[in-house]
Amino acid sequence: FLLVPLPSVPPSLALHTCQGLAPCLPEEGQVNTSGPRLLLATLHPASGSSAAMDRIFSALLLSLLLLLQSSGVCGAPPQPRGTLCRTKPTDLVFIIDSSRSVRPDEFEKVKVFMSRVIEGLDVGPNSTRVGVINYASAVKNEFSLKTYQTKAGLLQAVRRIEPLSTGTMTGLAIQFAISRAFSDSEGARVKSPNFNKVAIVVTDGHPQDGVQDVSARARAAGIEIFAIGVGRVDMHTLRQIASEPLDDHVDYVESYSVIEKLTHKFQEAFCVVSDLCATGDHDCEQICISTPGAYKCACKEGFTLNSDGKTCSACSGGSASALDLVFLIDGSKSVRPENFELVKKFINQIVDSLEVSDKQAQVGLVQYSSSVRQEFPLGQFKNKKDIKAAVKKMSYMEKGTMTGQALKYLIDSSFSIVNGARPGVPKVGIVFTDGRSQDYITDAAKKAKDLGFRMFAVGVGNAVEDELREIASEPVAEHYFYTADFRTISKIGKKLQMKICV
Repeated sequence: FLLVPLPSVPPSLALHTCQGLAPCLPEEGQVNTSGPRLLLATLHPASGSSAAMDRIFSALLLSLLLLLQSSGVCGAPPQPRGTLCRTKPTDLVFIIDSSRSVRPDEFEKVKVFMSRVIEGLDVGPNSTRVGVINYASAVKNEFSLKTYQTKAGLLQAVRRIEPLSTGTMTGLAIQFAISRAFSDSEGARVKSPNFNKVAIVVTDGHPQDGVQDVSARARAAGIEIFAIGVGRVDMHTLRQIASEPLDDHVDYVESYSVIEKLTHKFQEAFCVVSDLCATGDHDCEQICISTPGAYKCACKEGFTLNSDGKTCSACSGGSASALDLVFLIDGSKSVRPENFELVKKFINQIVDSLEVSDKQAQVGLVQYSSSVRQEFPLGQFKNKKDIKAAVKKMSYMEKGTMTGQALKYLIDSSFSIVNGARPGVPKVGIVFTDGRSQDYITDAAKKAKDLGFRMFAVGVGNAVEDELREIASEPVAEHYFYTADFRTISKIGKKLQMKICV
């Protein structure tokens, strides 16, 4: 067969070939997937014709990776929604070998590996701090534990690292970590059971200096060391460097091309939270289901999970759940402030059942007493969170009970296009009152239903049931609700949640 050398690919392109994805190559061999903290990667130096063949093979391999990426094959399926882990506060230092035998495209793969590990961490001044030492014949402190306090800053800094391309002084680099990288002046914290000290060292061959004694000093100083070997590595050297138990702290991969497959091991090693639902590290609206290091959201019976994977809706979703919903809320003085707070919770209980968006549910709110006040029109708020916040801020009017005037406002203003109503979308009105209306309601109530508005009436305490029936749409028994006690209106809310989208 004929080997045709392919054009070289710039390191920057190699770095981003599978940025943000799982490793592009299939798993090769057996990789240890347990254990925690200092990491060493080793690759044999290439020479003579072997080096030429390696370069040709690397070009072919990289071209294949690019082809797979462009064809949509590269990478694993995205992780399940809710994959999350709180990491134990850690001082983490990568010690990266960039000697001349590490080719530029291989060094880029090490940078991608570092980035993947960082992405799985809780980064911050009070959580995990990250530093990077770059070494060859000399040692270069790329950035210290105190330099970057955000994940974004760290990832940008990693992308800027360039290889040094000289010898392999691994022992010197580990000594630098002990004396400087893990010092107070560089941002390291005092040794404590509450956080870890971890070093991740990457090297490409046999060290040109001693590693046994200096590695022992590092371990004695409380630094947990992992050793990763790549290619024709001296496994004895890895064992001299790594912490005990060696089975947890020494790993081997065949080449830099597959070093990313170790990412998951280190993400799991740093993870200290297994039941994320129990710790509240989720945004599930109703039900949270835990799996190790992850969670998924679910809904109560009668509700469906919305497209965001977190909130729930009593509506079916899609165009079927499009509606314009306006609340008419009695703010008269007979309600009393403590009950008015319960009314606000009732409103937000209904809002929780909707899938709010420009194309689905829109919500407006009107409060009435002796006069009528629009709290916010349809479409002003585009999500449930903002609607609920506005409801909580609503102030109590405290005067009379002009229900007829409020119904007329609903007809003339609330469901008008100028106030956000959409042509052809079902209109729903929910009238909440705690007493007899002080004005005439019959004509306005009839007109609202004649216009096709679906009207629900909810009464509490001294509300007049005949008035509630007059307001309610047909069949009346399904559209009006009454309770003597404000504390039980949440039960009415549950019934309304199921009826609004039917």
